[in-house]
Amino acid sequence: MSRIGKQPVSIPAGVKVTLEDKAVHVEGPKGKLTAAIPAKIWVKLEGNEIQVGRELETIGLKALHGLTRKLIANMVEGVSKSFRRVLEINGIGYRVEVKGTVLHLALGFSRPVEFPVPPGVTATVDGQTVITLECSDKQLLGQTAAMIRRLRAPEPYKGKGIKYREEVIRRKAGKTVGASG
Repeated sequence: MSRIGKQPVSIPAGVKVTLEDKAVHVEGPKGKLTAAIPAKIWVKLEGNEIQVGRELETIGLKALHGLTRKLIANMVEGVSKSFRRVLEINGIGYRVEVKGTVLHLALGFSRPVEFPVPPGVTATVDGQTVITLECSDKQLLGQTAAMIRRLRAPEPYKGKGIKYREEVIRRKAGKTVGASG
């Protein structure tokens, strides 16, 4: 049996979970989320816990069992606490500001880049170089952060670009001048 899949998902106070046909609906103080349940995977609501199981013992279904349980656990955590991702901008003249739901980024291009923040994601800026994204949907949050990072990925020579706060950029040595063999 899947080690992750067999663990029950506990439902905190203030979170409401409903099961319909092949879908799970989770509602809490931070929002509402819905996920489809794959075929041959079953979900039971027992008191304040959610149990996830599978009908067959195939390799693909074992992986899907653990994935489904983790997706439901992320939904429950997201609507109760919300997820957060922090991005840092490094580089001379690189900065960001929020105007409504649009991020205006100066990243060394000839014009500023405008990035519309998707609905459900809130963006705040600390200083002019730190972007904090917050969302109840972990997948949407990660996708949005990756799209912002892709606008100017960090380069290994000077470390300029947009990076995740916990990311470590491996720096390379530049060319040495006057080295003769």
